[in-house]
Amino acid sequence: MGLMEGKRGIIFGVANDMSIAWGIARQLRAEGATLAFTYLNEALERRVRPLAESVDAELILPCDVSNDEEIEEVFKTVGDKWGEIDFVVHAIAFANREDLKHSFSQTSREGFRLAMDISAYSLVAVTRYAAPLMKKGGSIVTMTYLGATRAVPNYNVMGVAKAALESSTRYLAAELGEKGIRVNAISAGPIRTLAASGIANFKKKISLMDDNAPLRRTVTQEEVGKSALYLLSDLGSGVTGEVHFVDAGFNFVVSA
Repeated sequence: MGLMEGKRGIIFGVANDMSIAWGIARQLRAEGATLAFTYLNEALERRVRPLAESVDAELILPCDVSNDEEIEEVFKTVGDKWGEIDFVVHAIAFANREDLKHSFSQTSREGFRLAMDISAYSLVAVTRYAAPLMKKGGSIVTMTYLGATRAVPNYNVMGVAKAALESSTRYLAAELGEKGIRVNAISAGPIRTLAASGIANFKKKISLMDDNAPLRRTVTQEEVGKSALYLLSDLGSGVTGEVHFVDAGFNFVVSA
């Protein structure tokens, strides 16, 4: 039996086959998990649905995480189908391209609000509706980045949003621990994803990893998926409120 045999959960944040969320989904399915997926709109549905069907997803649902009613509807549908869930993967973030392009002090008020809403508050909203379905406990994993704790060039408002996300992870973990629900974040090194394409000079970050990280490379989608598997499975049963670095040792270099 696989590590996730008999466990069911929802994946938020797959955009295409390069998404970190997709790497996580593949690892979970390989270990026996039953999966549900969400997508933002019709354009993304055309990408997400074939991927979800390839791993035998039982539910593929629309969800705009800026809309509480849509989040609630997702969990109602999942609850009606399954009764309960064991895990949630939250791999959603967004900031206006213009707010990433310019210096941080030029971030618009609306752009700041939007980045915080989609990238940080959505974890709170998703957890609110997920927790009642985790009747026997469960695990929630979100995705962060080094820019939450370091001033990373060109990451700007997204770094501030990720800092809020990491703080939210700790508060949620403290609140839900007594219910047996664990909440953790994974801080992955730079990976070529659709979201990363919006960050200026992203290729330079990859090159910097290749030259300076202890492993002399960046991490892979598969490696992040394996770390998520650890946190979402019973192997991580004693871990909550933590930021788990999967970055080929680059944080160690920056810290030094």
